[in-house]
Amino acid sequence: MPRLTEVAVRLAAMDAQGVDIQLVSPSPSHYHYWAGPRLAEKVCRLANEGTAAHCAKAPARLHGLGLVPLQHPDLAVEGLDHALAQGLRGVEISSHAPGPGGTREVELSDPRLAPFWARAEESGALVFLHPFGCTLDERLDQWYLSNTVGQPTENAVALSHLIFSGVLDRHPDLKVIAAHGGGYLPTQIGRSDHAWRVRPDAQGCAREPSSYLERLYFDSLVHDPDVLRELVRAAGPERTGRLLRAGVRKIWGPGRHMAGDNTFTYFLDPHGNTVEYTTELEALDEDTWHPHVYDFSRPEVTDQWGTANPMNELIAKESFNDVDRGVFVAPPV
Repeated sequence: MPRLTEVAVRLAAMDAQGVDIQLVSPSPSHYHYWAGPRLAEKVCRLANEGTAAHCAKAPARLHGLGLVPLQHPDLAVEGLDHALAQGLRGVEISSHAPGPGGTREVELSDPRLAPFWARAEESGALVFLHPFGCTLDERLDQWYLSNTVGQPTENAVALSHLIFSGVLDRHPDLKVIAAHGGGYLPTQIGRSDHAWRVRPDAQGCAREPSSYLERLYFDSLVHDPDVLRELVRAAGPERTGRLLRAGVRKIWGPGRHMAGDNTFTYFLDPHGNTVEYTTELEALDEDTWHPHVYDFSRPEVTDQWGTANPMNELIAKESFNDVDRGVFVAPPV
């Protein structure tokens, strides 16, 4: 436990791993969502103050998150403000909480949490989503399934509540970090997109659910490099988030055309203009280079490097739309 509780030991471990800055949060076992209003408020305040004191011993390298009494939505804003007043960067919450006084469960889509989400967005606070327990209960009481299956399930359910309910539409600048790589949602997001396209009862959000992934942050604790690569593919690199947040829809990428260092992502802006976002430019020999006509029917022209979604007729059609009508406005930096 010294690496969790003793700052000098923690910093030495960070140095050994090449970690410059660490975000420190209380254990989820400290949520105590069973507690009544007065006790819950005290528990959260003690956790906030204790975390702040720990991080204050190395303020340049340790940044803290506090707790809010999620089971009492009317106290959540006050709890967040208390955490921020201690110098913490935000708060940690679970995927749901029991309702106060025997009322319905508090899901992250619950209207009673609207003031909390508004305050988190306004203040720029981080909200770290880390489930504790799973509502599948006794079905997961063997073989550590409560963790291996329960945690990613709860992440997927909680993030779906945020997306489908429109919370992320109403609060576009909200900063949410999902533990465990977001659980099953990023790698199974195609099911959510399909439901949004064909089912009226799944259209609570403004756009396809997958388009919200690049507005979220994820940790990398997925225990499998292939799953991590899929998470990066689904959520996209951070640098493409600026376009998505400005309402510019991604239609392909990131990926490469044939061999080379250029990495491309294609977007379709609200006016129908195709926008090419290019990074990692390669040096070209101007004496020998010449323009190419890319034939999407040729396999070598599609993403042979496996870093983007496959090309298809719909994407090809959208990539060759009308001539720019002079209405495209670059998103702000």
